[in-house]
Amino acid sequence: MRLRAAALASAALLATAATVASAPGTSAAGPPLPDRMADTGGGTQLITALAARTGSTTGTVTWWDRRAGRWAKAGSAAARFGAQGLTEGGSRKQGTNTTPTGLFRLPYAFGIERAPSGTDYTYRRVTRTSWWCQDNKSRSYNRWTQPRAADCRAAESEHLVTYDPQYAHALVIGFNYDRPARGRGAGIFLHVNGRGATAGCVSVSADAMRRILRWADEGRRPHIAIGTVSGATAITQY
Repeated sequence: MRLRAAALASAALLATAATVASAPGTSAAGPPLPDRMADTGGGTQLITALAARTGSTTGTVTWWDRRAGRWAKAGSAAARFGAQGLTEGGSRKQGTNTTPTGLFRLPYAFGIERAPSGTDYTYRRVTRTSWWCQDNKSRSYNRWTQPRAADCRAAESEHLVTYDPQYAHALVIGFNYDRPARGRGAGIFLHVNGRGATAGCVSVSADAMRRILRWADEGRRPHIAIGTVSGATAITQY
C-alpha cells in the first residue's frame, strides 16, 4: 500500500519491539501465544503480528508450527505497521495509513525477485505490467491485474515493480479480499521493510521475509493474526 509517512528511526523500532516482547501476556514462561487465541485458522502454521497498542508503528512478527498437538515458535523478527498504527479490520477505512487487525488467510506470495530457494508456496513474479488495483470504482478492486484493468485508474493503483525493496518478496494478506467492501482498503501485504512505517501493511527485514517464505507450507493452511497485546484489538480475541 502506498507510503505517505516519514521514515522512523531504527532506534524507535528496536525499542518498541522490546516493549512488545516484554509486555504482559507475552512471557515465554506462559502458554505459547497461539494457545491463548480464540482462533488460529484451523491450519498447522500461523504468523502473529503483535503490537503493544493501537498507536504503535512497530512490534514483532512471529511464525509458529503446530506439531503433535503443540504450538512452537519457528522464528521471530522486528516488524513495522501503519504510520497511524493499527485499527479494527472490520471498521477500517481506506487511506488512513492503519494496519487492520484480525485473523486472515494468506492467498499467495509474490515478488519482484525470484522466490527464495526452498519456497513451497504459490508465488507470482512481478513484471512491468503488474498492478494492484485500489480504485473503488473498478471491478478489479483489491486484485492483482496484469496489465492494469481498463477501469482501474493508475493514480488509484500500485505499479508493483516500482516498490523495490518493499515488494522484493511479499505475502498477500487476505484482508478485504474474498468479498471486497469498497472503501475498506486494498493491497495489504506482509512485505520487506521500506524506509519507515507502512501505509497499512506489515513489514519485516528482507532476511526475515525470505525465511518466512521458505518456512510457509501452503498445504498446512497458514494464517496471519494481527493485533495488540490487550484491549479491543487484542490478538488473543481473533
